[in-house]
Amino acid sequence: MKSSDGISGSDGWEIVASETHFQNDHLSVATEKIRTPARPEPRAWTVVHRKRAVVIAPMTSDGKIILIRQERLPVRATIWEVPAGQIDDAKDPDMSAIEAVALRELREETGFELDEGGELISLGDYFTSPGMTDERGYFFLARPVRSSADGHAHDESESILDCRAFGPEELNRMIDQNEIRDANTLGICAHLAARGLLSLGRH
Repeated sequence: MKSSDGISGSDGWEIVASETHFQNDHLSVATEKIRTPARPEPRAWTVVHRKRAVVIAPMTSDGKIILIRQERLPVRATIWEVPAGQIDDAKDPDMSAIEAVALRELREETGFELDEGGELISLGDYFTSPGMTDERGYFFLARPVRSSADGHAHDESESILDCRAFGPEELNRMIDQNEIRDANTLGICAHLAARGLLSLGRH
């Protein structure tokens, strides 16, 4: 069986009961009784089910990363972050569908697109907050990117106030001084640094 959003339960994980408390187009909240491989007696846990998401690091031809500055109502702060978005089209999308969403979110939120001959590189997936939600994000590096002739097309409800390119030294300083606090951005920067695609060491 599947516990949620494509996470397989065939390896000893099993939902034996589930009660939904709230649901809308973006998420649902449920209390589930789950049997795990290590604990055969089911445990109750409140889980926020969310759609899968894409997280994109747009890199310019000179090695800078494009960030957007966005108002985030839950934390009542305006923060710098890489573009990201939910995958709305399918419950279990294949990689080509996920890549298409990544390119669309890149263009809509930043007004940038892949340059001619550019590539979209998969950097793996991760769980955003596994203690409370099953949301899974897919990391991508888009390089090189260029300004789109059509500009951005983000929804005004997203409250994206600015979009700028940052070099590795400036990103390093912003992370060090806690100016970048978004988990998506911190996570994808760690992946890029681990693969030698972005140098975040002291200069």
